[in-house]
Amino acid sequence: FTAFATGYASLLGIRFMVGFGVGGLTVPFDIFAEFLPTSHRGKHLLVIEYFWTAGSLMTPLFAYLTLDVSWRLFVILCAVPCIISGFLGICLVPESPRWLISVGQHDRALAVIRNAAAVNGVNPDIQFHKNVKLKDEHVEESGFRDLLSRKWRKLTLLLWTTWIGYAIGYYGTILTVTRVFDADAVEGAESSGGTPNFDYKAIFISASAEILGLFVVIQTVDSFGRVPTQALSYTFGGILLFSLAMSAGTANATVLTILAFFARAFEMMGSCVTWVSTAEILTTEIRTTGHSAANAMGRTGAFMSPYLVGSGNSLKFVGSVMLVIHLVTAVTAYHLPESKGRGLGHTSLEDDDEVNREEEDETGNEMSFRYDTPETEPVVSSRGIV
Repeated sequence: FTAFATGYASLLGIRFMVGFGVGGLTVPFDIFAEFLPTSHRGKHLLVIEYFWTAGSLMTPLFAYLTLDVSWRLFVILCAVPCIISGFLGICLVPESPRWLISVGQHDRALAVIRNAAAVNGVNPDIQFHKNVKLKDEHVEESGFRDLLSRKWRKLTLLLWTTWIGYAIGYYGTILTVTRVFDADAVEGAESSGGTPNFDYKAIFISASAEILGLFVVIQTVDSFGRVPTQALSYTFGGILLFSLAMSAGTANATVLTILAFFARAFEMMGSCVTWVSTAEILTTEIRTTGHSAANAMGRTGAFMSPYLVGSGNSLKFVGSVMLVIHLVTAVTAYHLPESKGRGLGHTSLEDDDEVNREEEDETGNEMSFRYDTPETEPVVSSRGIV
């Protein structure tokens, strides 16, 4: 509907509604996390981020094809994948079995599990027959206000700070790269009221760096850990962006492209692992609410990015501020609990080594469906098949 905006007021109202859709991004992501066993969760949650990268690559392509014609056409093209994914999400994404069990809807939970088995080529009549029992999970009802309760306050503030920082860093990097390669085009368009003639080739190359960053983090996240990956990614992303801003106007295009490329790669690494870590840290009763609230904080950071990176501020100032923001984000991410090898919701800021060892031996508070034939009749629960 953005394409049909007739003025600032209508545009503002439409973008407000878009925010509801953005907030819903966390729901299928968290449900997917609940279906995955601990040993595969990190990699599989990261693999789906390739679709985000595909969108990042499609955006400059759509802009190249349409911006000279109409910005409204550009917005419409960008909305098409969203409409398709929304329709597929309604049709294909199941309800959370963990949540269904927690509210006593055992039949619906079992139906979801049986369907998951069938989709994965397992006979549900054998593995999840009518005598399979669902183990109750009792969770406390929680809402947005509970995020700031004594139980969740410290973790919530750490997550919110990390998400705000990651969003400023991620979107600020994209805007800074665009500004570095197209400063003259942007300034000329602002003075003439026309459309900037962007260097789409350089922007596309830097955007493709997300593929490399995602590939690297998929290979390393389960061995290196969520917390170190976030801290180092945000740190190196900030250093590279700072170097890019300081080199603009003096270094040649090749050097600038390399700096932009690796800055985008590290931004992608850090942001993707932040998504994974957030889903793993929060427990069932607060996971979707907490993740959506963190995502909302991220949108706040994204909203702030254009004002920081805007042409009213020098690139050296932008680079310096972005470096500080990245370092703060790295510090807050470093203080998040490590969730590598742990069951969903089995992490806290107070965990000690003994608790870690005990929980690593447990199945984990997750919906990890194993389809190997058990020696005894299985009992399906929100902690897996026991």
